[in-house]
Amino acid sequence: MVAVTRRRKLNEADDPSSPVLRFEPGKPLNLDAGTLLSPFQLAYQTYGELNAARSNAILVCHALTGDQHVANTHPVTGKPGWWDVLIGPGKIIDTRRFFVICSNVIGGCLGSTGPASTNPATGKPYGLDLPVITIRDMVRAQSMLIDHFGIDRLFCVLGGSMGGMQVLEWASSHSERVFCALPIATGARHSSQNIAFHEVGRQAVMADPEWHGGKYFEVGRRPEKGLAVARMAAHITYLSEAALHRKFGRNLQDRDRLTFGFDADFQIESYLRHQGITFVDRFDANSYLYMTRSMDYFDLAADHGGRLAEAFRNSQTRFCLVSFTSDWLFPTSESREIVHALNAAGASVSFVEIETDRGHDAFLLDEPELFAAINGFLRSAARARGLDDGP
Repeated sequence: MVAVTRRRKLNEADDPSSPVLRFEPGKPLNLDAGTLLSPFQLAYQTYGELNAARSNAILVCHALTGDQHVANTHPVTGKPGWWDVLIGPGKIIDTRRFFVICSNVIGGCLGSTGPASTNPATGKPYGLDLPVITIRDMVRAQSMLIDHFGIDRLFCVLGGSMGGMQVLEWASSHSERVFCALPIATGARHSSQNIAFHEVGRQAVMADPEWHGGKYFEVGRRPEKGLAVARMAAHITYLSEAALHRKFGRNLQDRDRLTFGFDADFQIESYLRHQGITFVDRFDANSYLYMTRSMDYFDLAADHGGRLAEAFRNSQTRFCLVSFTSDWLFPTSESREIVHALNAAGASVSFVEIETDRGHDAFLLDEPELFAAINGFLRSAARARGLDDGP
């Protein structure tokens, strides 16, 4: 049995501020770890209306620390959705034309089953008893959500970073259900450098004495310091040296001389500390472990005999890949590798490299070239799909 509920808010892990789709024991989620997750739930948001032909649906996939609140006020932070600049009435992804769906991924902490969710077998949070989640697992769960809406084929799947990995997995494992795909600032596998950065973050969390082997909720604690340090380290990788220099340089923070101590003398130190402190208010430490691990395990070519082109063999999906010149987390070379594989597979693909000094995070910012690329691709795909131009 599948039930949709909008329940009274108790906490965002079990009772989120968004609709919830619950899959009871008769509809388990098959995990790559070799086990079943059941029961489980997905929290999601939708925007716009599904047309009669069910042909105008767009699935937005969120990044590592994102969630389903892509174009609405976030219930925890009170801030606008993380892609509010892109999605909404009259915007590039016009919700007067398109039906937009965004779900919190399995393993997350904003309402989809994750380590902070209550384990029905124990009545306590899963913690590390939750099986390790992969990108493919996330997509399997999303496909069950799409089934719930009665959508046979999505018009578009798009997302950046970890969201882009999900887009690639959708286009590989469910190509018949994806008319067009927009993977942004992403790669077909996680590099050893990226795995290394994630391991630093995980070790920061697990070294916090308040982590308690992942059972911190049971003792009324939270590893806030470790998670904040993990966020600080990761945030550096989302930026670029040029952007850091332009924004902060070596400017001092609220002082005119060095203190010769270990307070935040420099603006960049204060900025990173702020990023860490605000992050722990909205994210679960164990979810951070699970999300980073899912990205580390992603290797689309390895899943197809080591040949990336085989992942897209006979694909009818239209692709547009976007990279940024200053993104050293997922550099342009990784997007080009995907483009070459798509060409080898005979797929329809376009590619845009956008010049910017904003680094990896550029996909979340107001980047006119990015918006122009998305707008042009979606308009062309909509015409090919037979969707009218709308208002």
